[in-house]
Amino acid sequence: MLVDNAVQGDSRVQKSARSAAAAGWDVTLLGRSPDGEPHRWRIGEALVRLLPMGRPGAPVRRTTRRDAAALLARLGLRTPVERAYTRLCLRLYGDRAWRRLQPALWSYEHAYGPVLDELAPDLIHANDFRMLGVGARGLLRARAAGRRVSLVWDAHEFLPGIKPWSDNVRWLPAQLAHEREYARHADAVVTVSPELARLLQREHDLPELPTVVLNAPDGREVGDRPVRATETLRAGFGLGPADPLLVYSGAAAPQRGLDVLVEALPLLPGVHVALVVNHPDGEYVRSLTARAADLRVGDRLHVRGYVPHDEVVPLLAGADLGVIPIQHWPNHEIALITKFFEYSHARLPIVVSDVRTMADTVRATGQGEVFRAGDAEEFARAVRAVLADPGRYRAAYDDPALLAGWTWERQAVELDRVYARLVPAGVAGGADAYGRVG
Repeated sequence: MLVDNAVQGDSRVQKSARSAAAAGWDVTLLGRSPDGEPHRWRIGEALVRLLPMGRPGAPVRRTTRRDAAALLARLGLRTPVERAYTRLCLRLYGDRAWRRLQPALWSYEHAYGPVLDELAPDLIHANDFRMLGVGARGLLRARAAGRRVSLVWDAHEFLPGIKPWSDNVRWLPAQLAHEREYARHADAVVTVSPELARLLQREHDLPELPTVVLNAPDGREVGDRPVRATETLRAGFGLGPADPLLVYSGAAAPQRGLDVLVEALPLLPGVHVALVVNHPDGEYVRSLTARAADLRVGDRLHVRGYVPHDEVVPLLAGADLGVIPIQHWPNHEIALITKFFEYSHARLPIVVSDVRTMADTVRATGQGEVFRAGDAEEFARAVRAVLADPGRYRAAYDDPALLAGWTWERQAVELDRVYARLVPAGVAGGADAYGRVG
């Protein structure tokens, strides 16, 4: 398995590795080292290896105000030129243009490629768009050497619909070209929602509809919820059981719409908000806490960092409702994101912005309320409705079929079927017809 992160914050990848190893596969998960040093540990029976990239420890020159002003001036002049250069590269080189537009993508090949070749896998599971190229090139090298290998591409999001990760105008066209070049080499594609599966098939002219593997929690996370964990969310912030508590769990970024939670606090007397986020000391979170202080509600906004993925659901269960305030980006419209399922298994009513797929699901199940994205008054209305009658919304979870389909165990079966189809019996050291080693 290949992933472009340090593994720890990626619950989908961790669960995929753990469940595949439990099913009998010999799993090595290659990730990116956050500190330039190699690391190894295990997730269940799966081996995790974090690989160094770049030149860690190189001296960093401090940017002065004069430097920043000069950079902004250059960017203002450069943007039209960059756009023209991007169009020219795409016209001249087609999907290979990423080599000139984003040559830094080669750094992933330099870090991962030699290790991938050394492992000589029967199956490569490439997570998301950056790892697709690494996996495809590894597959082509293996086949050229006469070795049988298959490639699974796990598409976590619809790349044309994401907010670019960089302000560089070359970034998204380069990533799209890179994905188009290598998508055709995938022997199977899996993804996170039915609508995304349809979009991927159309975008890349895939011969079959991708298999849907939802970002659902592991059943061990949702069975017996330790009281210790549910108390921690409130006790850690000095809150009692009668204090109304909303929770947001996930990445903290402007497009996630967390501003609306702060703006709504003056409209919700006595209500507290807990942010369980990846960067609790990051610039964006600091801006939220500063705004809360300006509004004189800083004592009701609480922030803490992530917990291990198998502790998330018990932690969330200590709140009164879960919030998903994300803004209208194309990718947000089609997603059933991880926190949606985590809130559900914590049996929390959900207040979600009117992004299409999650809003439709909440309306259909009755498990929460929908508000207009970015509208603090609408958000406050939805919260008041839930807090006035939480049992009405929690009753949706009394249907055993609802949560039964939203477990990782159900998803792992689908993933194992994909693997078994690509690695037939007798390959990979004696795997049986289900891909499990006997």
